Amino acid sequence: MLADLLALACGSLVGFSLALIGGGGSILATPMLLYVVGLHDPHLAIGTSAVAVASNAFINLVPHARAGHVRWPAALTFAATGVLGAFAGSTLGKRVDGHHLLVLFAMLMLVVAALMLHGRRNAAGGSYPKPRLFPRLAATGFGAGALSGFFGIGGGFLIVPGLIFASGMEIIAAIGSSLVAVGAFASTTAINYAASGLVEWRVAGLFVAGGIAGGWLGARLASRLARTRGALNLVFAVAVVVVAGYMLVRNLHV
Repeated sequence: MLADLLALACGSLVGFSLALIGGGGSILATPMLLYVVGLHDPHLAIGTSAVAVASNAFINLVPHARAGHVRWPAALTFAATGVLGAFAGSTLGKRVDGHHLLVLFAMLMLVVAALMLHGRRNAAGGSYPKPRLFPRLAATGFGAGALSGFFGIGGGFLIVPGLIFASGMEIIAAIGSSLVAVGAFASTTAINYAASGLVEWRVAGLFVAGGIAGGWLGARLASRLARTRGALNLVFAVAVVVVAGYMLVRNLHV
């Protein structure tokens, strides 16, 4: 019973993060599954989190879509090419030690945080759409998908800045649009891991259930923060740094 309650609570935090900043789902879910819920195999935690994050991403897409925060042509193009990258990356990632994967991704997260803080001055409005929009989206999507699959994550921390870089859309639109790609990438990773028996389905279901309430709350808060220049960029970057630091501390001592 305690493990079930912990899974529900952790799922709520994952859903809240996905809806608020478009990322943090798997990066939060994987360490929570390992250190809070009690799964002991990093690859099992990665596969289980991928199922939960894919489901929560698609559920949390609904309030963002209703609020007009999704740029559908850009989101679908980014997701379509990213799925190919996610399949290749997740196939390779299963062969690498799980703790090493988390350390490498934590380092990448710090780079992403620095880039997001650097671009904070331009957060209120972008230059959407940029020239040669769809080739840029396709190339960036494939790269983000490959990294997402390799590290066994939904990839929101990569997808949000990737969408901004490739298309010039404002951050609230990038967050809403990112959930299309997060769901697609995580689904690809989940299917690949499930084929190897690396999913704890009961825990994944509890995560999804908890994520519904957290996701709707996160979407409402994201809409409010979007009215303040640079606020979401700052929240995004701070969240990345905090989680990356936690991951490095935990995994460098393994």
